[in-house]
Amino acid sequence: MKYNQPITLKNGKEAVLRNGEAADGKAVYENFNATHAETDYLLSYPDENSYDPEQEAKFLDGKAASPNEIEILAFVDGKLAGMAGIEAVGSKCKLRHRAEFGISILREYWGLGLGKALTTACIECAREAGYGQLELNVVAENGRAVSLYRDAGFVEFGRNPRGFRSRLSGYQELVYMRLELSRT
Repeated sequence: MKYNQPITLKNGKEAVLRNGEAADGKAVYENFNATHAETDYLLSYPDENSYDPEQEAKFLDGKAASPNEIEILAFVDGKLAGMAGIEAVGSKCKLRHRAEFGISILREYWGLGLGKALTTACIECAREAGYGQLELNVVAENGRAVSLYRDAGFVEFGRNPRGFRSRLSGYQELVYMRLELSRT
């Protein structure tokens, strides 16, 4: 899948949302580690990153060549500010209609509309890829994210009160959300 779109942020700066490429491997690696250190709401901690910059480059190449998966990077003034993507839940017939959504944004870019833009871009790409449903998990106490997803049309379909076990705060409740993209 291919994506390339400039947007204007709430602070008036321009961001470019585009496919990740192999040349972005180091920036993605560094961004992953930074975003995962800034918040306790993401799936893992920086020390659990199993990729190095070269593996990130291969991952990005695979996503760029995929007809139904994508990793979109958001650049502001040449800096990787955030990223989001969609990934197939599975390739079996009974799962092909489902994709998972994930997003992370550097704290300094929170509240500027980047999350909404990346979420909207991934929804567009999921529809284009022919998925019937887009899914995500979010920590319940992450009210800003829950609100963003609800505003984008996602609905809650369940909760897991012990979904994450944080090193900092103990168990975190996960909210399972889905967006129906088609009725077929």
